[in-house]
Amino acid sequence: MISKKGQGLSLNVIIIAALALIVLVVLVVIFTGRAGQTENQLEDISGESALKLTTMRLGYGNCAPGAGEEDRFASEFTAAESADEKQTAETDFKSEISRCKSFSGDDGESTCIANGCVWR
Repeated sequence: MISKKGQGLSLNVIIIAALALIVLVVLVVIFTGRAGQTENQLEDISGESALKLTTMRLGYGNCAPGAGEEDRFASEFTAAESADEKQTAETDFKSEISRCKSFSGDDGESTCIANGCVWR
């Protein structure tokens, strides 16, 4: 009998194909996870609290509340379940803005910073 060898893939090609498949799966998992995080970040940025905060920033002046106060407002506003709670968070933050604005006098920068606000 005549012996015929069959056409086949070499072991190197099979190993390279398997590694490429593994890399593709890892990339898909990474990008899928990042897409979910990006969606959450966009939701945080474009939410109602961010819109309110941006609106209130227009009235800051030279002496303004720091990032910690802004974060506190955003957290309280987002967590508020009723219109009254949202109004309370907004009122509290507006009073903080007014407090900081009151330090914009002659020696504004040092007074502003000394009282926990940020000079802009």
